[in-house]
Amino acid sequence: MKHVLLFLSVSLLAACNANDSTKVQSMKKTDSTAQSENVTYPYSPSYTANFAIGSAANSKTILDLAKDWDNNDLDHSKQLFADTVTMYTADGSVMRGPADSIIAAAKPYRQSLGTVTSTVHAWTPLKATDKDENWVLLWYTEYKTAADGKKDSTEYQETWRLNKQGKADMMLQYKRNNPPVKK
Repeated sequence: MKHVLLFLSVSLLAACNANDSTKVQSMKKTDSTAQSENVTYPYSPSYTANFAIGSAANSKTILDLAKDWDNNDLDHSKQLFADTVTMYTADGSVMRGPADSIIAAAKPYRQSLGTVTSTVHAWTPLKATDKDENWVLLWYTEYKTAADGKKDSTEYQETWRLNKQGKADMMLQYKRNNPPVKK
């Protein structure tokens, strides 16, 4: 499973050049030890292929942000964001600026959603070792119930970057809308 998550994270973070190939030393997990193996890939990553499992504390930060979103308590999240934040949302919008401004802009949207409950499927903290950057991947389903009782759900996959102080400074979001709930 870790190989699948690692592959997906590299796919999300790296744009590839089709004419390049690269030999990358990767880790192969066996029953009790990690072994190096040399693999020649048909693409070279433009970001990096050097990831290791990162800090669990970074995962907790991102999960706390998700819980604050569900609870409609974005003010509680302020201390988890860096001074400046960039968010690439699933609808193609980009928000960039001070954390207070990002939170203020997100509040009306979050309030419009009604009740939100998320089922978190998986998360993975990663460290881009050659870049000294920390990332967390998060997969979840968001269930919404509007004031009129209408229910909806959406699948999300988010890639979060955390700065050296462990605060979220960037998010890349992808979604798939689920079919409407049948009555």
